[in-house]
Amino acid sequence: MPDERRAIHAYLTADSHDTWHRVAEESGVSLSGLLEALAADMSANPPDGGGHPRWNEVVKDARRIDAQRRRRSRT
Repeated sequence: MPDERRAIHAYLTADSHDTWHRVAEESGVSLSGLLEALAADMSANPPDGGGHPRWNEVVKDARRIDAQRRRRSRT
């Protein structure tokens, strides 16, 4: 594992926040470990190469969430 590390910061809904932490805890891993593993998996299965079967659905949902947040920030 590289020595260089960078922080990641995100504002999530309370439900999403709790889900991330619950899944990590139930899996017996840290949230940062889970994110590192997901990044390695995304690198090995790049979205532009098809990624995983649900990738298109996840990206579609992410775009919807981003659009909702942009609309709310304008008001």
